[in-house]
Amino acid sequence: MSRTNTTERLILFTRYPEPGKTKTRLISVLGSRGAADLQKQMTEHVLRRIGHLLSNRGVDMEVRYEGGNRRLMEQWLGSHITYRSQSLGDIGSRMAKAFSQAFTKGKTRVVIVGSDCPGITESTVRAAFDLLDQFDLVLGPANDGGYYLIGLRQEESKLFEDVPWDTAEVGARTLEIADQLGLRWVTVEPLDDVDRAEDIEVWEREATRRESSPHPAISIVIPTLNEEEKLAAALASTKSSSHVEIVVVDGCSSDGTTEVAKSFGVRLLTTAAGRARQANAGGLAARGDVLIFLHGDTQLPRGFEPYVLDIIRKPGVVAGAFALGIDGWELGFRIIEMLANFRSRLLQMPYGDQGIFIKGSVFRDLGGFPDMVIMEDFVLMRRLRKKGKVTIAPVAVKTSARRWRELGVLRTTLINQAVLLGYFLGGNPERLARWYGRQRGLGN
Repeated sequence: MSRTNTTERLILFTRYPEPGKTKTRLISVLGSRGAADLQKQMTEHVLRRIGHLLSNRGVDMEVRYEGGNRRLMEQWLGSHITYRSQSLGDIGSRMAKAFSQAFTKGKTRVVIVGSDCPGITESTVRAAFDLLDQFDLVLGPANDGGYYLIGLRQEESKLFEDVPWDTAEVGARTLEIADQLGLRWVTVEPLDDVDRAEDIEVWEREATRRESSPHPAISIVIPTLNEEEKLAAALASTKSSSHVEIVVVDGCSSDGTTEVAKSFGVRLLTTAAGRARQANAGGLAARGDVLIFLHGDTQLPRGFEPYVLDIIRKPGVVAGAFALGIDGWELGFRIIEMLANFRSRLLQMPYGDQGIFIKGSVFRDLGGFPDMVIMEDFVLMRRLRKKGKVTIAPVAVKTSARRWRELGVLRTTLINQAVLLGYFLGGNPERLARWYGRQRGLGN
């Protein structure tokens, strides 16, 4: 299972299941042998969940253990795995040491997972490795405030210093340190861990659940920032067959956006705000063959799935988008729709509010959206046109009219065209973004 020629390493932190020394907070409920047996079962469960990733991707696997010894570990989990005892010190020191040794061995992407979150899946770990293409730190937050997964692409020992381990502040403090270090970070879906008596039902649920969801034909990626008011309608419009997955990537919203996302049972990632960064995080984590990038205030048309698949499967087509529809009755909106749809069909240049869809392989080959604070959809479309045809679907999304209503149709249109002209004339995207924000009253 372990392949020494790979540049990726997955490290599982666990404990040898010795009665009386394992899952001690559960001994009062399960007894010493029962608690140890639970530790044994959860470790084996996680290894089964990630087994295909190890064999198919060729990830180098290592188990870091506490208690017992190498002989006992091999008798338990087999001799085909590389074992190393955990170093001394708190859990932070031990993880820092594991990362340091892996990077010293030439690894370029390293992910550590624990055995206490039975909800972890192959998809979660695969996404963590893929996200390290563009992010310095990937964190899998546990719902008790800690984390069950951490991935790095270079040694960052300070991430493990001055962290209040065994408290509910671990995850938040880690991200705070990451910001201080200037690291690009992203969190994958939060999970429940099993440490207390009330957590046993989490194990009972996950132990019987198979990771059997079909490979999605389409992944819908929705970057959000304070979209509590509009997101529910957008998510409701994504309902289709079981072959569609929804990935919401939140930019640290201060309202109830994440609660709305959780209520729909979607995959939820979090990263620093920035539409390109958020879209790329979702695109890298998504499992679908086709990616739809949908704004959080936009609704897909009814029966969107066959339109997307029919277009994207045509020879020479690399991407597409829906026609633009604006949620409002005013005549000015109809004019904007007409002009936008004429432009996008004639020039093969749809914008992000039209629900762009792209072959996943093409998206990854291009490196995703350019890392820009504005105009990222425009630049991506220009790159895509060099790869093949961009086709507009005969059905329209319905996007919120709020930005046109805030400033008026004419002024909003003039501001948008001024930004486009400024970009063509060589304007700095960050300066253009600040100017755009001031025109819309979004501050400096």
